[in-house]
Amino acid sequence: MADMNDGEQFPKELLKSLYVSVQNQPLEFEGEDARDSTGGLASPASTLSTVQLPGRFVAYNPFDEIPDPNNAVEFKKGYVMRKCCLEPDGRKTPLGKRGWKMFYAALRDMVLRLHINEHDFKRNQQYASATNAIHIHHSLATKATDYQKKNHVFRLQTADMAQYLIQTSDSKECQEWIDAVNFVAASYSAPSSISSAASQKRFQRPLLPSTYTRLNLREQINHHEKMIADFDRELVDHRKNPPEKGAKTRLIQDYCKKENYLKFELKRYKTYCRLLQYKVSTFPELEPSLAEIAIGEVDEPSNSPPVEPPFDNSRCPKLLPPPTEFSTHSD
Repeated sequence: MADMNDGEQFPKELLKSLYVSVQNQPLEFEGEDARDSTGGLASPASTLSTVQLPGRFVAYNPFDEIPDPNNAVEFKKGYVMRKCCLEPDGRKTPLGKRGWKMFYAALRDMVLRLHINEHDFKRNQQYASATNAIHIHHSLATKATDYQKKNHVFRLQTADMAQYLIQTSDSKECQEWIDAVNFVAASYSAPSSISSAASQKRFQRPLLPSTYTRLNLREQINHHEKMIADFDRELVDHRKNPPEKGAKTRLIQDYCKKENYLKFELKRYKTYCRLLQYKVSTFPELEPSLAEIAIGEVDEPSNSPPVEPPFDNSRCPKLLPPPTEFSTHSD
């Protein structure tokens, strides 16, 4: 769990509140008791309570925080239609919950908040419920070229394996949402490691940290480039050892799961690199003083002057979108 809190201990207040919450409402795991009245799987939000602490809002995953909107940077907002395809555990969303719904969406830091309408957004800016907040750390947005029923649709795949289809008003708006989501995920997501996925006999997707990166822009790009090399090498090694003929179904399934995971991560990090490299080349003023434009929290020496706030839109006008050749058009 070290990567989940930058290698530090979680606050005692948070752990105590979670402990009391679990005592009052025990966790329910998948099984006969984990089904709702309609026969489908009960949603995580119904089995875990939401804990509210000063300055933070903890969703049904206690380690995914909803940052205080008053201190968050707003990257994009507007009306969209959303369709749930996969639940956070990767299973298909029950039929009764897959319908298209309209929301007024606001992307602030690494949270996509979905409000009922614009009036609700203006009246309720201080808090969006956990069930209508999509965490986009380590996520990837791509054009849903395989979805033919509606136009101007992009697919959002999150770190917890959830998947959504989101429809916008036109092709330009669709591309802007794709670029905004990918830029925020590339800039703010804390570094992760490939080792946890590569060292297991039975493949299991690693848990990605939901915290904010401590790296500056150039270091973030270097990390993404390193991950591309690591995943590329791991994919080559993986393909050298396919299951033997007549292998058990479980081994074949694990092999396919891992290959799909490695291919997706390669695509994700390549998208991140293209966006951030374009940003650096377009705004050279970001390069000279990297310490001042660090993304996320920065450890400051005690004798150093105060560091400016990270990545303010006013310092970098017209951040989005990048040119077509740097955008993610394929799914």
